[in-house]
Amino acid sequence: MDWYEWHDTYDRADSPLVRRLATVQGRIRDALDHAPAGPLTAVSVCAGQGHDLIGALTGHPRRHDVRARLVELDERNVAAARRAAEAAGLPGVEVVAGDAASTDHYLDLTPADLVLLCGVLGNITDTDVERVLDHCTQLCRTGGTVVWTRNRKAPDLVPQVCAWLEERGFERLWVSDPGLVQAVGAHRYTGEPRQLPLGERMFDFIGYDTLRRS
Repeated sequence: MDWYEWHDTYDRADSPLVRRLATVQGRIRDALDHAPAGPLTAVSVCAGQGHDLIGALTGHPRRHDVRARLVELDERNVAAARRAAEAAGLPGVEVVAGDAASTDHYLDLTPADLVLLCGVLGNITDTDVERVLDHCTQLCRTGGTVVWTRNRKAPDLVPQVCAWLEERGFERLWVSDPGLVQAVGAHRYTGEPRQLPLGERMFDFIGYDTLRRS
């Protein structure tokens, strides 16, 4: 999979990913609208070109309150995200080139007010889905929001994603209609965050194309 060319899908108005992006941006804006006054932190795991967070922050009244870190492995996507953040006038958005599975990239910004797992859960094994959701109790502050996506292709893991989050102290805020193939969810953390460990891997990114073949 060429994850840089994959972003060309966003240029097709009929793509389900375009609708998913609009929904994700809406959930991000809603989280910002309800966040406490003052500085906010956000982290985006496997951020791609940052369309979700950068698009949601552009023009939002809280945009300058947010210090964000987008972590992405593909250098071409990193460059595109940096250009987009600069063009949008978002100096608080940092784009890091690196392995988004490593906890090291998030230590100084967590627990965060906003955690984005968009385009992650469909590209890792079910075991790793549960593992990364467990790490959300370290990534997310009390009252913070996790916005996540996952396709509903059979077997549909979305109900289990919700269950795993809710078992870990996350309150369901919103989940998209079951009839939509590209699901979007938002959960608020009600527990006390645990310490994020140094040097730990949260998941192994395999890719949905490889997972489908296997």
